[in-house]
Amino acid sequence: MATTLTNYLIPVINEPQTFEINLAGVDYLLTCKWNDADEAGWVLDFSDITGTPIAVNIPLITGTDCLNGLGYLGIGGSLFILTNGANPLDVPTLSNLGTDSNLYFQTSITDG
Repeated sequence: MATTLTNYLIPVINEPQTFEINLAGVDYLLTCKWNDADEAGWVLDFSDITGTPIAVNIPLITGTDCLNGLGYLGIGGSLFILTNGANPLDVPTLSNLGTDSNLYFQTSITDG
């Protein structure tokens, strides 16, 4: 039997933010912020619902699962950035996160 993967849009915007979200049946606090260092960009922090960090400074880059190598955390899916336009692998900029560049959670868990 084939596994069905479903994509869910994560509601990020192009300013620093912290919000609660349920991913694959687990409640998390996500913090998304801009890192102004050279060659940096948007990063994401995962915390449990009490604010205890799980993983911090995950770079939001295109062309790969942003959670690659973090499977041991049991988050239950993958995170991908997709950018609209001529090149879907363009990295999200300070001004286009949540508009032209979007963050998706992909999971096989029903109602993930």
